[in-house]
Amino acid sequence: MIAPNITIPFATADLNSPIHTIKAEITHGLFYSHERYEKPVHWEFEDSAEFHYLPNFPEPCIQLTYYLVENSFQKKIPSEANECFDLIRIRFTASYLEPFQGKASTSAFTADIIEFKSVTDMVQALQLCHKTQQCLHLLRDCNTLHSMERILIQAQSQMLLLYAIEDCIPNEVDPHLVCKFLSNEVDGPKIMQAKEILLANLNNPITIKELSRKVALNECYLKKGFKEMMGCTIFEFYQRERMQYARTLLNDRGLNVTEVAGLLGYSSISHFSTAFKKQTGLKPCELLWR
Repeated sequence: MIAPNITIPFATADLNSPIHTIKAEITHGLFYSHERYEKPVHWEFEDSAEFHYLPNFPEPCIQLTYYLVENSFQKKIPSEANECFDLIRIRFTASYLEPFQGKASTSAFTADIIEFKSVTDMVQALQLCHKTQQCLHLLRDCNTLHSMERILIQAQSQMLLLYAIEDCIPNEVDPHLVCKFLSNEVDGPKIMQAKEILLANLNNPITIKELSRKVALNECYLKKGFKEMMGCTIFEFYQRERMQYARTLLNDRGLNVTEVAGLLGYSSISHFSTAFKKQTGLKPCELLWR
């Protein structure tokens, strides 16, 4: 088995066999796994990532896990189902990290992680910033694992580990504030501005890239700050508000299901119905029957 069990945002029992698989030990102590699956049409998720610190695994290790929806950069909020998604897992064992241990570090946290001083498992969600996404795009193009691709995978894996550890370092300014940048007086209001833009565009889906440009805030900071301040992701917030708007259109304005689905930008009534039931517990037609 390439990597230990992970937390992923879907039910594995619903998956078919992967349509593409790479599992290999790239170099001693560095394990890499890339699986591509067909994405069931009723799933709606954003890209996500996790950092796993596993000192009690048969050999202590750090694992990075990435769940990536196909064409996520162009994805609308909410998107209709993409065809595929990628699951990438990278495991660094203690033996692989040994050459980096015992060196001077700018962070005690980093040294403790690299040297496995803590005996407690840790799992932390990671942000997919632009630098991380660039590394992942390169990895997703590796298909044959010839010598040059192995070199590329090792290099990009090390960069991803660096970005992940930086993302996990506790905030020295305010330990209760996960997003360091929100401690200033400029970026917090930009998150609130993003919220208002979303609410003003419930029937006109907007990409995260477009939203970040409108509020002049980096995509990574926007997603991280929005979740910190609102308690949910941009997608979760937008989907919830859109379905509440749909409920108003159905209940109070007398529109039918086809009209509401079209107004909200859904080309498929079934996709709209699935999204509506996920949020309200009812299918649109069941709401109308009441």
